[in-house]
Amino acid sequence: MRSGYTLPVFATASAIAALQCLQKHPHVAQSSVSVNSIDPPQQLEIPIEQVALIQAGMALGITRSDPGDNLDLTRDTPIWAVVEWADPVQVETIALVGGEGVGKQSNLDNLPAIYDYARRLLQMNLAPLLAPAQKIRVTIILPEGRVLATRTSNAAFGVVEGLSLLGTTSISRPLSAPGQLEACLAELRSKWEGRAEGEDAPLVFCIGENGLDLAQKMGIDRDRIIKTANWLGPLLAAAGALEVPKLLLFGYHGKLIKLAGGIFHTHHHLADGRLEILVAAAARSGLPPAQLAGLFELETAEAALTYLRAIDLTDGSNWVAQIYGYLTERIDARSQTYIYSQSQQSVSVGSVLFDRHRQFIATSATGSTFLTQLC
Repeated sequence: MRSGYTLPVFATASAIAALQCLQKHPHVAQSSVSVNSIDPPQQLEIPIEQVALIQAGMALGITRSDPGDNLDLTRDTPIWAVVEWADPVQVETIALVGGEGVGKQSNLDNLPAIYDYARRLLQMNLAPLLAPAQKIRVTIILPEGRVLATRTSNAAFGVVEGLSLLGTTSISRPLSAPGQLEACLAELRSKWEGRAEGEDAPLVFCIGENGLDLAQKMGIDRDRIIKTANWLGPLLAAAGALEVPKLLLFGYHGKLIKLAGGIFHTHHHLADGRLEILVAAAARSGLPPAQLAGLFELETAEAALTYLRAIDLTDGSNWVAQIYGYLTERIDARSQTYIYSQSQQSVSVGSVLFDRHRQFIATSATGSTFLTQLC
């Protein structure tokens, strides 16, 4: 399986090409530029599709996304970077702007969805190319971003009107391709077998980039984290076979609540029952019939969470804590049972659920204990 690169890498390559066009070669087409990837630290040679001077003091660079053998909807999408000389009064040496197709963070004053790794990558690659007095303004544009975003779950995480420049690394590994399951299993084996002698902190299964990013920001050691994508079932079974004693499941509630219903492959194309599981948990917790009916009519897990929070706010109730607290305990219990059924090994499992704003909703009792060990 061929790995590719994440969107921040192509945005940075486009910006480098545009800046070099401004500085040195306004009439010479570039076939590629070198990008320092930071994580992992290496030089990447990225093809440049087009670069041109737009007007005096402004240039455009264009690349195309290549995520490798990943089932990624951004494949071949163009990434533009417009670089222009900035007014001397600009405070930053490099000002980053989200243009058309770059999402806005609706929960953060509509700031562009250009996250930490993308910002560091752009800053660290462009700054060395500038003379001491030079300042630039870099506008990233994803011409197809607004349309592509309608096919993602970005809105569930508060990103609207486009795609996000999200990622914690330069490499785009094909986690959604079935053959790459072996890579996840190899990472699990490597991290378990490579642990320090006497180390008893749990391993952490992070479901997707949002879980991975949040876990690292909390201070959880990257050597304890395995990014699982949607293959929780095989990875839980493998952890049992390796006799891993403790696991923390860390993810978006819309994914992890499936485990409470015994669904261990979380891709929505294979199985979905989030609202049914949530309604069953709400009924078990005693939510009144009229409110249960309203909950069942909703279309997304995030809408259901918002609905329950509104009830709590209006009635002074505590349904979110009760329902999601119950769900975390069910996730733990069903996961432990599943692992035992697959490997005949007993593994202690804890769980942490967060919402689209990356705020915690609920943590199981075991999960709380594990977080204390990890953070």
